[in-house]
Amino acid sequence: MQSPLTTNHSPINPSVLRTFAEFDSPTVANVIELFDVISRVAGYTNGEIRAVYPELPPAIGYAVTATFRAGYPSDSGRVYTGMPKLIEIAQSIPAPRIMVFQDLDDPVRAATYGEVMATTFKAFDFAGLVTSGAARDIEQVRSLRFPCWASSTIVSHGHCRIEEMMVPVTVGGLRVHPGTLIHADANGVVSIPREIALSVAELCGPFVEAEQIVLDYLRQPGPTHSGLRDANDRMRAAMETLRQRAVASI
Repeated sequence: MQSPLTTNHSPINPSVLRTFAEFDSPTVANVIELFDVISRVAGYTNGEIRAVYPELPPAIGYAVTATFRAGYPSDSGRVYTGMPKLIEIAQSIPAPRIMVFQDLDDPVRAATYGEVMATTFKAFDFAGLVTSGAARDIEQVRSLRFPCWASSTIVSHGHCRIEEMMVPVTVGGLRVHPGTLIHADANGVVSIPREIALSVAELCGPFVEAEQIVLDYLRQPGPTHSGLRDANDRMRAAMETLRQRAVASI
């Protein structure tokens, strides 16, 4: 396996992002595996993070990162601190943006976001929000159709405040840097290495077509063991061709 790719902060052609929006996160993760640039057990969130609104379509965007704490008062005693500054510095990241919070409290003590925060992010061209902390106001945010991912739901905001901004964060086992390209949906959150993003997008459709070989066979009446074996062989051959294309594109 090769070394992980370096972070590239240049914006990607919007058409590539639109292509990613047509596919689910497992397909994106499967295609990334073809390139063999990161471990097959890295680059995505674990089961701690779940979609609050799994019915919404995939969200694609560049990460704006921050750490968050709510478990005890700050030295100033103020709450709800940091949002105006965060929105200001977020402009250095191209839209669409996805907000990624690492909750520093262990265990999580209060909600990272609610209706006001979600409405703010939506107004400033954010495509979604991911937190290792908790959600609240879930019905009000549902009406915004603003996709969110969280570890839990908690009614209170506690002593909420943003600690550090635009720093590397870890959310559900996924390391996220400012500008990381994120794809998230009902299945979870995956990061897409910028250097292979175009090639990944180009191969998502062919990868789905390769899987469809077996699915189409199984949906026919009277499948047999030998027929399934043949369909699997044809699928694997198609995927091997895609793997060779992926490696050649690096």
